Formats: sequence, C-alpha cells, structure tokens
Amino acid sequence: MALSNKQKEKISIEVIKTLVTRFESFPEDASNNRNAPFHESFLKAFSDKLNGKVSDTPFFISLSSWLQGLNTTLGQTFFENVAHHLSNGEKREYTSKRLGNLPIKQSQRNHIAQIIADLSNTTSTPNLINENALLFTQYKDAEINAMDFSADVFIEDSTSVTAIELKSVKPNSGEMKGEKKKILEGKAALYNHFPGKQIHFYIGFPFDPTVNPVNEAVTSHNKPRFLGSIINMNKYFATNESLVANELWDLLSGQQNTMEEILAIINTVSTTSFLEKFQFLSDGANRIKPAYLTQLTEWHLYSEIELINNNATIIRKITNNKALTRIYNKNSLDSKGNYSWDRYNELRQLF
Repeated sequence: MALSNKQKEKISIEVIKTLVTRFESFPEDASNNRNAPFHESFLKAFSDKLNGKVSDTPFFISLSSWLQGLNTTLGQTFFENVAHHLSNGEKREYTSKRLGNLPIKQSQRNHIAQIIADLSNTTSTPNLINENALLFTQYKDAEINAMDFSADVFIEDSTSVTAIELKSVKPNSGEMKGEKKKILEGKAALYNHFPGKQIHFYIGFPFDPTVNPVNEAVTSHNKPRFLGSIINMNKYFATNESLVANELWDLLSGQQNTMEEILAIINTVSTTSFLEKFQFLSDGANRIKPAYLTQLTEWHLYSEIELINNNATIIRKITNNKALTRIYNKNSLDSKGNYSWDRYNELRQLF
C-alpha cells in the first residue's frame, strides 16, 4: 500500500520549500566570505588531504556553512513536518509556557530518580518492561509537577498515545542521560493524563549514518551498530525505545517502504532544473500551457491539478465576482514555496 496522493503532495511541498530556502543562500561564490583568517589558518593543517579536492578554500568554507544550514533545516523543520503529514500527528509541549506542566506522583518521581541513578552507576541496564511497570501504576501519594517535556510527534488514538522525540543522528556527548530522564517523566505524566491508554515514548532517528550504500540499502539500518556509535545510548536506552530509519517512517505512516517513497519524492523534485520548474509553476500565466499540468503531475501537486481540470467551471462560476477573480489570479506557489491552501479551498467550493 503506497502513500496517499494527499500525503505525497504535502511531502512534495515540504521538499519544494526546503529547496527554495537553500537556493536563496547557496554560495555561488565566496565574495561575501573572502576573509576567514582563522578558518584558513586551521585548514592549512589539512592541505595535504584537501589537495586535488578543494581548489577554492573560501568557497569551501562558505559551502560548509551552507551544508550546516541544510542540516539544521532538515533536523528542525523538514523531518518533523513530514512526520506530521505521515501520521496526522502534531508537535506538543507540556511546559509552563505552553500547555502547562502535567502532574506526576511523588512515587513516580522517586522511581525515576532511582532508575537514572542505577543506569548511571551501571548497577542495572535499560529494561523498558521493568521501567514501565514502576511508572504505570496508580499511586495514591502527593502530586507534583512533572518537568517540562515535549514531543516532536504526538499521536493520540482511541487506545494509545505515542510520543516521538526526533533526534540528530549525531547527538551531543552527554545528551542521553537528560533525554532518558525527560522521557521517563513524560511517560509518567502521560500515563496519569490519559488514563486507560497505552503510553509509548520513543527516540526517533531519521536515517542510519553507519549504513554503507555500497552493500546496504540506504533506507536500511543496523540498530546495534548505530546505537553503539552514540555515546551512552545503550547505557540509558533499551533497543526497543528507539526507532531508526525505515522503522521510524513505517511506524509513522502505518505501512512499509515509507522511507523509500519519501526519497523518491525528493529525488523527483530535487534536480538541477528545480529552480526553472519552480519559477514556471509560480507564474499563474502559465496555467493554460500543457507543460504546466505535466509539471504539477511530476511534483505530485494534486490539489492544483484538480483546479486545472475544473478550470472552465471555476471561470464560469466566478463571472464578475471581483473577490473571487482576485483569488483565482493569485499564484498557487509563493516565493518561499508555500502552496496557497486558502486559494484552493475558496476555488474548490465552485465545483
């Protein structure tokens, strides 16, 4: 079972927005970064390794900064938005500034402190079943506020709540202890807040960087190898508390081969002709051209295809309505790659 057209469309729009943003900042040259004396001085130590590979050091420095920006965009925006589109979930923050801190019992807090202490001292190893048994109990003692916690993806079904914290594939050293404590507090609080529902809280990694594309599928994962590469990951987290690469994306969509479909959409949109095609679709004057419909289909922009296929009806219904005429004449994609859903919803009512 493949992703729905609506899911493909939303993912494709995320790809378009990401590419537009990165094209705006791509270093065509290093004219704005000619003087980087500290970087260039340090890079001299690697001149033998860069020889024959890097001919323009200022451009190399600019490109490195651009790649870091791409990493940030993927980690903070793209992966999270795609996860929401696949799962119909959302980001949720139980903090004093957002939804408010949820209560936990003092007994739960005591058990959390003991779990963290035992894991830190290696007197015990992570065990999801045992830890959940200590947290998922109806204690009768005093209530206190849980620490601030959030979930990049929060999914509530009729019988369960699933929270996922999306992480970089190279977390900072020392980060795992704090993540474990936050997730334990989050699970305890969610158990109290959603009585009778199963509570799941995972750390999710969008891909496995230890995979060798020469002899392994880029969408696959070797969980023991990858988790073992993260400092203190196995010290604080059981294997079944994490989702890596295709198992993350498949859980979000509820079907198999989801990561392959995501990459196929990216590869279709992300070509050297992207900017030319984007500018073509961004100009509403091109809607009457056959190539416009072809390009919409290639990029999975099904909502706009629907409008194009009903264009004659829309024009007939608009007649001399000034407001609808203005809405019709708006571009479907703005300069940042955002699709005009307001325009679509208004015009969709006409047929």
